Amino acid sequence: MTRYALRTASVAATLGLWQLLTSLNVDLWLRFSQFPTVADVARTFAGRLAGEDYWTDLTDSLTRILTGFLLAAVAGVATGVLVARSRLAEDLLGPVLEVVRPIPAIALVPVAILLFPSNEQGIVFITFTAAFFPVMVSTRHAVRALTPDWEEAVRTMGGGRWRILGSVVLPGALPGIFGGLSVGLGVSWICVISAEMISGQYGVGYRTWQDYTVVDYPGVFVGMVTIGVLGWATSTAVELLGRRLTRWLPRTSYVPAGRPRAPRPLPARAIGAPTASPAAGTRTEPEEARDEHLV
Repeated sequence: MTRYALRTASVAATLGLWQLLTSLNVDLWLRFSQFPTVADVARTFAGRLAGEDYWTDLTDSLTRILTGFLLAAVAGVATGVLVARSRLAEDLLGPVLEVVRPIPAIALVPVAILLFPSNEQGIVFITFTAAFFPVMVSTRHAVRALTPDWEEAVRTMGGGRWRILGSVVLPGALPGIFGGLSVGLGVSWICVISAEMISGQYGVGYRTWQDYTVVDYPGVFVGMVTIGVLGWATSTAVELLGRRLTRWLPRTSYVPAGRPRAPRPLPARAIGAPTASPAAGTRTEPEEARDEHLV
């Protein structure tokens, strides 16, 4: 409860400072007199919520971002695993991917306009491209970082290639994959809003740019707040899904005050002290004891 109270207070303090600076028309180095007040943005926001255009723009932007991101997630994970596991795939796809990867997705707007018959498909393509490369690169590094001992253990027990993929490669690479998904989703929001501003007909980005062209600054801030909330909600959903699928990972625990708990002392046999069996008087080696403690 303390942490939630601090977060709420942080947001309230930010809004209060914004209202104070704009209502007093403070002009020191930054010109807050040009900004709309929080009350102006709130009134405009309430008016937008009562209309149909706001919800239409919201639906269009969410449809574009989810379509492009889901396609990029599937293609990025598959390509990353393929490039990391196959030398032939790395030789064939690696050079092309590394040449295209530094190109900003928003710079592909002219290509999308020429390539696709509709603006809608072009915006989805830009969103896909923006998310694809972070997912692919994170998956590739995560797969290459896996220890080969796990794979050898599955092979020893008679597992084939698909069993290794499903039991070792994908579960072991999940933390890296979700890291790439989180980054890719943020980049996708940046690019889809920019694409809507350039060539869209509907969407939050298109409406925000239209408000700017008609000097409706409270409407511009309504669009910015909407983009921020949507980005936060989708990123939180990806993070929660990642935590759900990687529950087996060790987590850092915190006390309510936010300070990490002190580690509990290990048993005597886990730090290398000899343990005597009641019958035979045997000793446990330090490495074996540590492994036993970890299990």
